Amino acid sequence: MDTRMATSVQAAERVSAFLWKVYGWMAVGLGLTAVVAFAVAGSPDILRALVGNRLVFFGLVIAELGLVFYLSARADRLAPGTAAGLFTLYSALNGVTLSVILLAYTGESVTTTFVVTAGMFGALALFGSTTQRSLAGAGQFFMMGLVGVILASIVGMFWQSDALQFLISVVGVIVFTGLTAWDAQRLKQMALALPDGQVGSYAIVGALSLYLDFINLFLMLLRFTGRRD
Repeated sequence: MDTRMATSVQAAERVSAFLWKVYGWMAVGLGLTAVVAFAVAGSPDILRALVGNRLVFFGLVIAELGLVFYLSARADRLAPGTAAGLFTLYSALNGVTLSVILLAYTGESVTTTFVVTAGMFGALALFGSTTQRSLAGAGQFFMMGLVGVILASIVGMFWQSDALQFLISVVGVIVFTGLTAWDAQRLKQMALALPDGQVGSYAIVGALSLYLDFINLFLMLLRFTGRRD
C-alpha cells in the first residue's frame, strides 16, 4: 500500500512539474506576442511595410508555419534551449502578423474578447486535465474539423462570402474548443510517458500546442464579438 501511494505521489508530482513548465512557457509566448503586436501597431513605418507589401506579410506567415512544423516534428531531437529559442521567435513573429489583424478592431473589443477567451480556455483546460473520460476519439474528430477550417479559410481568401466567413467562425470556435480540452488531456498523459531527458523540449512543444489553441480560439471569437474600428 505504501509503495502504491509513493508511486502515485511521484506520478502526480511529475505531471504537476511538467504542466507548470507547459503553461509557464505558454504564458511567456502569449505575453511576448502581445508586447510585439502592440509595439508594431504603434509604429506607422512597420505597418506600412506589412500592409503595403504582401510578400513581406505572407513571408512572415510562411516562416511561422515552418517553425511550427519544425518544432513539432523534431521535439525528440531538439535541446530544450533550442526549442525555447524557436518558440520565442515564433511568438514574436506571430505578434507582428497579428498586429495587422487587431488594428481592424477597437481596443475595447480586443480586450473583452481576450478576457472571454482566457476564461473559456481555463475552463476547457481544467476539464481536459481532470476528466476521466478519454478524449482521444473526439480529438481525432476535431483534427479533421481543423483541416476543414483551414481548407475553407483558403477558399475564403479568394471567394468573399459573408455566409462562408460566418460558417468558418462557428466551426472554428467549436474545433478549437474541443482541441483545447483534448490537448490538455494529452499533455497530462504525455507527462507520465516521457523520458527524463526529453521533458524540457516536449514542454515547449506542448506550450506551442496550447498557445495555438488559445490564439485561434481568440481570433474566431473576435469575429463574433469584435467591433470594427
